Amino acid sequence: MSSCLRILYALLLLSTSFTPTIARPLVRQIRSAHEFDRLIEKHAKETGLPVIADFYSDGCGPCRQIAPVFQKLAKETGQENAVFVKINTQGVPELSSRYGIRSIPTFIFFQDGKKFDTMNGASEQGLQQKISQVVNKSKRDNVLLTMETLEAFYNDVDPSKSKEEVDKVLKKCSDMNLKHNPLKQCFGAAALNLSKGLKKKYSKRVETTLRFTAEDRQPTEAKKKESGGESASASGRSKSPRGSDPNASKSPNLHLATKEELMEEIEKRLEAEEEAREDELEEEDFAEFEHSYIPGDYPERVTIIGGGPAGMSAAIYAARAGLKPVVVAPPMGGQLQGKGVDVENYPGLANVTGPEVVAAMREQAASFGAVFECEEVIKIDSTQRPFKVYTNSSVIETHAIIVATGAESNWMNIPGEYEMRGGGVSSCAICDGAAFYQKDVVVIGGGDSAMEEALVLARTSKSVTVIHRRDKFRASNVLALRVMEHPHIKIKWNTVVKKIIGEKVVAEQAEEGDEDDASLDLDQEKKVCDWSGFD
Repeated sequence: MSSCLRILYALLLLSTSFTPTIARPLVRQIRSAHEFDRLIEKHAKETGLPVIADFYSDGCGPCRQIAPVFQKLAKETGQENAVFVKINTQGVPELSSRYGIRSIPTFIFFQDGKKFDTMNGASEQGLQQKISQVVNKSKRDNVLLTMETLEAFYNDVDPSKSKEEVDKVLKKCSDMNLKHNPLKQCFGAAALNLSKGLKKKYSKRVETTLRFTAEDRQPTEAKKKESGGESASASGRSKSPRGSDPNASKSPNLHLATKEELMEEIEKRLEAEEEAREDELEEEDFAEFEHSYIPGDYPERVTIIGGGPAGMSAAIYAARAGLKPVVVAPPMGGQLQGKGVDVENYPGLANVTGPEVVAAMREQAASFGAVFECEEVIKIDSTQRPFKVYTNSSVIETHAIIVATGAESNWMNIPGEYEMRGGGVSSCAICDGAAFYQKDVVVIGGGDSAMEEALVLARTSKSVTVIHRRDKFRASNVLALRVMEHPHIKIKWNTVVKKIIGEKVVAEQAEEGDEDDASLDLDQEKKVCDWSGFD
């Protein structure tokens, strides 16, 4: 057998039977912000793999519970599909501050160097679902659209397009990936959206190529083993007795094949693999992106920032008016998405949770023509018209912007509060309630949010004490009565929290006309503190 035939034969064997051995740790421990930044940049530029980060603390009970699950999911997912890392919030506080970690465990999912999604809490099923989503997105977005391919496409469907116009189309695509894109390439979701838009316009899909090969996505150790183990693997397989495989007659005899037969077999297998990949992309594209935003040739009429009830209401009205609004909001949603009690104060709704309400609103808005960009807004350029809304992966030009971003928890900015975040101080009972199981906890505030948090914590905590700076609650009467009548909830009136020390809360009686207290509105506060030894 000639050297050329031996090479072709080895390639065929490797393409079907080689399984790399991975030696590096499944989960990497991050020790500095610089190390994490280099990791994110490396996989954004060289592999395209998603990075899944677990923000934890050694003193966190739920963190210890989810740790073996995280390790197991890392093994099941495989290092050729994702990179798993753990970040100690106390050991690397810079990263915790950068990504706004206010409760632990928190899982952040990165794709192409950008934050794709976030999950709070120790839910194995939820974590598995999020990992599956980001891995599928990584595979789907592993496409590259080159200038040569785009020029050939336009020469076929629209020869009147000049090279300058084609350059402009490609530049618009590459501008949607400003980060970690030194070569100004058109890739990922931007390339897929452009491909879909061109197919919708010209009834023909522009050809894309893989941005990263399977070898690129393998760990470095696996690549070394693959290059060093070819001859051993090939020789091991050649020792198998002929005829032992019942399906061997259905495939060509590679030992006796000619050069032309080997080339033909390789071509068949590559074509079959490409067809399967295109079919998979086609199914995923139109199932998942049925109501997704696709950039057009003209600015949008209305862009709505926010995906809560206010944003969905604006989307419904704008869509019914024929404005085809674009709703820009991250998939994890806002406060209503994390509501742990039923929505009771909205007309016509009973026994439904916050996520159910948001999902129904989104479906209704989509039915009238609203489209959605599931990204986080980075900035808005209102210095010129049309306005520009920048997200992690796109730039939306629009004539009008509706801001419906809702509210977020207010921090008191008292001594010890920042230092104890994630170590006993939290802003979300739904996220961190499990960490205070059968413990004494404190909720600070007197509005509806504080009442709801107290009722949620009362289900699992040993006792709940509500601290309020006035002598009566501002919350709705129904919620206030539930809190005051609950057997596991105590109330301290006319009290202001001044300092948090370790596991204790130091409070003082509020004096009439207290300037510090008067300047702080606790009605929107959602505070949970570890409570021990306070009478």
